[in-house]
Amino acid sequence: MNRFLWLVAFGSSLAVLSVRAHQPIMDMAPRWSGGWGLQVRQVWSGSDDYLDGFTELSNPDSLERYVRQTWLEGVYTFDRSVRVTFKMPYVDKSRTILSGGTPARQQSSGWGDLVLAAPLKKYSNFEGYTHNFGFTPQVRMPTGSTSDDYALSDGSWDFGLSLSYSGEGYLFDSFPNLHFYHLYDVFYWENRKGEVGLQEGDELGLDVNVGVKLYHDNDSLTGAFLMWDVTARRQEVGDARTGAYEGKSLQTGPVLVWYKDSLMIRGEWKASVYESLYRSGIARGNAFELGMGISF
Repeated sequence: MNRFLWLVAFGSSLAVLSVRAHQPIMDMAPRWSGGWGLQVRQVWSGSDDYLDGFTELSNPDSLERYVRQTWLEGVYTFDRSVRVTFKMPYVDKSRTILSGGTPARQQSSGWGDLVLAAPLKKYSNFEGYTHNFGFTPQVRMPTGSTSDDYALSDGSWDFGLSLSYSGEGYLFDSFPNLHFYHLYDVFYWENRKGEVGLQEGDELGLDVNVGVKLYHDNDSLTGAFLMWDVTARRQEVGDARTGAYEGKSLQTGPVLVWYKDSLMIRGEWKASVYESLYRSGIARGNAFELGMGISF
């Protein structure tokens, strides 16, 4: 199988919206020694729903929080089971909060914290089916600014661990061209206190992706995938200056992937179907993502 087909077969099953857990869309590809890839993603999220626990309250002061992230991501493979990745976000965020009983607008933008990871994979191949188990230690470096009332970073060195399982194969023996994909990833981030005293709460998460290949044209090496994503998060209370989420949430929605040769474009929309905050605040809300990746 050529390099591009490895990218199609494995890279498409990733849930890349999770900036805390998953690696770039090429996490499962390239699958050859010395392979590398780059990806750019835009992520929009936010809400003006004001919650007390899971109860929505009136919002006469128009409190809100919106975030746009531009992620530059890359991967290098020593071989198909050992790789290194990086993720660097440019963050543009704004919010309206109550300050002294009066609505106050806050904005900040700039480079956020760099995330480095070393995904380790154990692959197994069977007739009509292949799967892998993943173990991914991660570190987040405090490269973002801790200044201003709406800080981009809490200034801490944070450590994460992800455990995953994914597989792909024929959906039915009588339909060999119809493939299914599934991915399950559970992760934990220990968010430590930074030198300036800021600290985001520790985070526990679960991601699930299930989907099928819609079509594939061998002549043009073009095709598409349709998947469904489920994202569950629980983050403990931290410092309000960073605007970190403090509560439990469940988001879900469709993922569409289109590819041609070594190029892949991915769009994802997720609706918030459940949220419960530990204290009153703005909901996580819905999210939309558009990304493009290429491997070499």
